[in-house]
Amino acid sequence: MVPKAELHCHIEGAVSPALAARQAAAYGIDLSAIIVDGAYRWTDFTEFLHVYDTVAALFRTREDYALLAHDYLTGLAAEGCLYSEFFISTDHAEMTGLAPQAYIEGLAEGIERAKAETGIEGRMIATGLRHGGPEAVERAARFIVDHPHPLVTGFGMAGDERMHHPADFVRAFGIAREAGLRITVHAGELCGAQSVRDALDHLAPERIGHGVRAIEDPALVERLADEAIVLETCPASNIALKVFADYPSHPFVALREAGVKVTLNSDDPPHFHSSLANEYAIARDHFGLDDAALTKVTRTAIEAAFCDEETRTRLLARLGDGKA
Repeated sequence: MVPKAELHCHIEGAVSPALAARQAAAYGIDLSAIIVDGAYRWTDFTEFLHVYDTVAALFRTREDYALLAHDYLTGLAAEGCLYSEFFISTDHAEMTGLAPQAYIEGLAEGIERAKAETGIEGRMIATGLRHGGPEAVERAARFIVDHPHPLVTGFGMAGDERMHHPADFVRAFGIAREAGLRITVHAGELCGAQSVRDALDHLAPERIGHGVRAIEDPALVERLADEAIVLETCPASNIALKVFADYPSHPFVALREAGVKVTLNSDDPPHFHSSLANEYAIARDHFGLDDAALTKVTRTAIEAAFCDEETRTRLLARLGDGKA
């Protein structure tokens, strides 16, 4: 089994249909309209958002989030995953009526339990919601900085890429960076190459979430390679959301051949009928990567991980001796 690592997954988007059904039963919620034959059902982006929000609303307590993190990470470990980072949203916690600190502590409990049982390492990346505007993203950054947790090691921005400009969020990212948080930004998914360029110019991230639309600008691709910016690519998500029509037209191979550091990630896996193991299978079956190349992708992810150097060294050693 090829050892794996993941840098880009939204934890509320990682709820399996089976776990959602158990939560729904506990809270007396009927999910028959959105889970059919054990899978989430949606036909367009608007319906996807509805399904996502409905499922996310089934997690309301510290214990619920501990269960979610544990369930997701132990599932990843069974697929050969050594390391996982997932995005969290304190804004989402507040929308469900849960104190942000309880939200983070619950997720951390799940991470620690999964590590004790399987050896998988987990970290969290706090995010602001772009469509919430600059003040909301700054509020999210300030909360994390004022309430630090050792497993929250990065800061990013998710949400609707079509709203606002990266320049509007300079202050928020400055707050996070000054506190020692590592930086990633969603860009180049729904919007084109200029979105990636603007994120680099104004927010100076180490990694870009998605970033695949950079392929539209050869000079930008060269810049990504020269500056060793890591792309958190999510192939199945891109196809499901029609960012690209099919795998032959997906730029993963072209970016990789141009010297860009690319990784494999599942984004919101059950919603796109995928998993981290499936992303690696896609890279094998559609992009032509063999075991050695896939392991190199994992090494890229671990080298780019927002973790301490002791953890990174230990993970790279596991890669080196082939342990999964």
